[in-house]
Amino acid sequence: MHYEEGAYRDLGWAKIDVGRPARTGTAEAVYAAGKTPEQVVGALKALREAHPGRVAVATRCDAACEAAVREAFGAEVLVEAGVCAVGEFPAPEAGPLAVVCAGTSDLPVAREAEITARANGIDARLTADVGVAGLHRLLDKLPELREAACVIVVAGMDGALPSVLAGLVAAPVVAVPTSVGYGAAFGGLAPLLTMLNSCSPGVTVVNIDNGFGAAMAAARILNVKAER
Repeated sequence: MHYEEGAYRDLGWAKIDVGRPARTGTAEAVYAAGKTPEQVVGALKALREAHPGRVAVATRCDAACEAAVREAFGAEVLVEAGVCAVGEFPAPEAGPLAVVCAGTSDLPVAREAEITARANGIDARLTADVGVAGLHRLLDKLPELREAACVIVVAGMDGALPSVLAGLVAAPVVAVPTSVGYGAAFGGLAPLLTMLNSCSPGVTVVNIDNGFGAAMAAARILNVKAER
């Protein structure tokens, strides 16, 4: 099969969009939730066959899915924070991208963003546990954060960190609300609304726990167009 701009692989149960890199510069990914481990492995294999030079990514993998991917790909796979990434990560072609995480409970979403960005050729650098409850921790990191061409900010509970950081850096800020927090956080709705109502102009907000979507937004901001 020729992998043309509009091409896809028909696996019977799914049509894998192998033409996405040619159209958008970023790779197709597999959303594992709701799929069987065998389906996730099959989709990742299709992506690797179509683009051997690209990392094939599956997000929201459970333990059974992670085990199946490990068995299928062996040492080729990185498994962390519910993400399975198959293949050798490319040398960075864009960035740097700062992925900033308010608390360690937000780390799985931040790692999803970081791994997805790295898989798409972005120099992603994670800064963790710098939430507004101890603002001095963030201020200590400001010099390096100001070097970033784009910043992803991951926060739950009150969701205030993106507003604070957007007032301190010149780079575009992509905010990710997480479902971390007590009852009044409403599973991430409270930080989502905080971020949408940010008093810092220009903050872009993605959906709750959507580290993948934040990385894809950053890839477009950074004009990633590599075809591998």
